[in-house]
Amino acid sequence: MTQSPLTLYLAAPRGFCAGVDRAIKIVEMALEKWGAPVYVRHEIVHNKFVVDSLRDKGAVFVEELSECPDDRPVIFSAHGVPKSVPSAAQARNMVYVDATCPLVSKVHIEAQRHADNGLQMIMIGHEGHPETVGTMGQLPEGDVLLVETPEDVATVEVRDPAKLAYVTQTTLSVDDTADIVAALKARFPAIVGPHKEDICYATTNRQEAVKAMAPKCDAMLVVGAPNSSNSRRLVEVGARAGCAYAQLVQRATDIDWRALDGISSIGITAGASAPEVLINEVIDAFKDRYTVTEQLVETAVENVEFKVPRVLREPA
Repeated sequence: MTQSPLTLYLAAPRGFCAGVDRAIKIVEMALEKWGAPVYVRHEIVHNKFVVDSLRDKGAVFVEELSECPDDRPVIFSAHGVPKSVPSAAQARNMVYVDATCPLVSKVHIEAQRHADNGLQMIMIGHEGHPETVGTMGQLPEGDVLLVETPEDVATVEVRDPAKLAYVTQTTLSVDDTADIVAALKARFPAIVGPHKEDICYATTNRQEAVKAMAPKCDAMLVVGAPNSSNSRRLVEVGARAGCAYAQLVQRATDIDWRALDGISSIGITAGASAPEVLINEVIDAFKDRYTVTEQLVETAVENVEFKVPRVLREPA
């Protein structure tokens, strides 16, 4: 049977970012250094394939520190944790390694600095997301106010409108966040923003690539997990940028081929916690069904690398 022609646009950058790469490496190095089991508080990154492969190597994933024994190492996920978590680990004399992305740690430091300067914090983020929980947990309970939408800004109650600062989750939609920041500045003209943008380079770059790619495509697939904030934002950005059909898939088996019937072009990208092997699996699935012409849509080149903590570089 003759296969229909299909132009496959591949976004660049896509997939793993430096923070995710570092977090996975930390778990692998911890297993090499201390042997299995090594405990990990929360999914190290939001991707089932990655978590399952690390579990096969001896990582045990738990939601709370209370589920970990005192005598085995524990790793904190890339999303960051409230200050109470390392404090509790220290109180139990546990060996722990913090795999928090350095760009998330930067936001933590920023929040603390503003609080030390007497400013009340407002956080732009998604309620319940581990990164938001971790950042808000850098300060005493109630000291950080959460807003998710411009509408939230209208009702937020602050101590002193003249003494405010804001930080953001690193994986938000750049455009949505700009709208919320504009609402904050309109209501609180004295509010202090981050010294440098909190939304991380990887989130921004992946969204820019999708904006460039989306108008060219009949449909777009984002490879990523349903609980991955940055992956879900890519779907929203693609739809807003003019792609009629934008969907999230965890891997090739999730593709809804009936919904793609009659397309002549497809855009493929991936969230920052999705490995290249899953992206290639999706591309191969299209090559099995179509005569594919690949085109790269590259809007930035990334060469960022983060070091792993010193404790893992020292001999056991």
